[in-house]
Amino acid sequence: MQFHHLVAPIVVLLALCSPVSAQQQPNADEPREPSHSTEQGAAGGIFALIPADATKELLFKGRSEEVPYTATAGTLDLFSQDGTRSAKIFYTAYVAKNGTSDRPLTFVFNGGPGASSAYLHLGLVGPRILEFGETGDNGTTPALKDNPESWLAFTDLVLIDPVGTGWSRPASDDAAKSFYGVRQDADSLAKVIALYVQKNNRLEAPKYLLGESYGGFRAAKVAVSLKNTQGILTSGIIMLSPMIEGRFLANSDDPLSAALQLPSLAAAELEQKNAFTPDRLIEVERFAMHDYLASLAGPFPTGPAADSLYNRVAALTGISKEAIARTRGFVGDIYAKQMAGESRIVSPYDASYAVPDAYPEDVYSRNDDPILDGYTRAYGSAFAAYARNELGFASDMTYNLLNEEVNRRWEWNGGHRGDSRTLASASTDIRDLLSTISTFRLLVAHGYSDALTPYGASRYVIDHLPPALAAGRTELQLYRGGHMFYTRPDSRHGFATNVRAFYEAKPSN
Repeated sequence: MQFHHLVAPIVVLLALCSPVSAQQQPNADEPREPSHSTEQGAAGGIFALIPADATKELLFKGRSEEVPYTATAGTLDLFSQDGTRSAKIFYTAYVAKNGTSDRPLTFVFNGGPGASSAYLHLGLVGPRILEFGETGDNGTTPALKDNPESWLAFTDLVLIDPVGTGWSRPASDDAAKSFYGVRQDADSLAKVIALYVQKNNRLEAPKYLLGESYGGFRAAKVAVSLKNTQGILTSGIIMLSPMIEGRFLANSDDPLSAALQLPSLAAAELEQKNAFTPDRLIEVERFAMHDYLASLAGPFPTGPAADSLYNRVAALTGISKEAIARTRGFVGDIYAKQMAGESRIVSPYDASYAVPDAYPEDVYSRNDDPILDGYTRAYGSAFAAYARNELGFASDMTYNLLNEEVNRRWEWNGGHRGDSRTLASASTDIRDLLSTISTFRLLVAHGYSDALTPYGASRYVIDHLPPALAAGRTELQLYRGGHMFYTRPDSRHGFATNVRAFYEAKPSN
């Protein structure tokens, strides 16, 4: 969820030394049993609130199989160079009891960057799933149900909350600097993965990464760090609604960004009219990357050419021609208040989802997001209850579903001048992984009507990979719904079926 994980409208929505790698200091990151003794100053206080690891033996019942498994909710410790604990990382692991040594092992995280893993945990891959009532958007009375689509049917799962999210905490505010940045975050998660693999003797398992929103970007960075700092090679990455190139997001006056977003807005308009079919978007995509892109990149359109352009965009999006003409065809700043009619506002997380506008008198949107700030907030309290009541992990610390402080403090470019999300890129990481790991594969999945991280941006990235790298090893899959398309049962089922085929396919060398 996330940029749920990106910042507004993308909640990006998103000690002085970093933790040292296992190679630099072999014993520094050795996992230890959680300690309740007081450590230096405040560190002991906060860590004392985190309980000991909890383990349960359970049975998963899928659509075609039953899998006895061990569920573990616990923490791993990271240490600074001086040997003091710098952070505790909370994770939940689901491991099949009768699995072979080569059963896949998937590490899962969300985005934000300040989002916990509860979204993917209770929304997609875990053995229990959170449902939001008959309408699918009622977070006031959510219900936990068995999830027959759980990925536990075909892979073991380790869901990780990065530092500052969930129950993962830095030792101090100063220590947080070692984690709140693109490089620091990737290196710390690579370290956590390496520790889990070592502690649980999973060297032979094919290792996969699943990340949503910023988590997709994060997955590419973590895979590179795993390779370079921990000597672990990733078999594949599943990116769900990812940010891959920051320059394509919230860049409303850039012609290419606008063209890549337009098909998602058209998909949302079709959904609102109950007229959606994937075939209807083929011509939209062609128009977006040809006439629309050329018009936005060229001189200010006038006369019949302007009328033709504005009428076409209005017909595709449901935005009035007059509003489109005022912005000369760019709709990234106006679609939220213009697509659904007077006094209604749509969510960038799913532009087909409209609610009454809290501020109809304002020209630009001031609304809290009806999806991110609405019913999906229930994932936080639901996970805390699930961990306590079903997994036996009873923490006295509140669970951070979305930590805005992490987003505010995030270093996108190492803290240098121009430290901006728009400069963030994972395309080179994807190229390097495809080039250096002969069996590495990439699956990117999007909801059609996600206007936050539109599928057109990921298609552009994949289409511009060298064919010798991408052919047969990368794919883009599209589903009905928005950023969190898995909240739709039909899309969740289709995605689980397709992902299982991705895991079971034999990689080509």
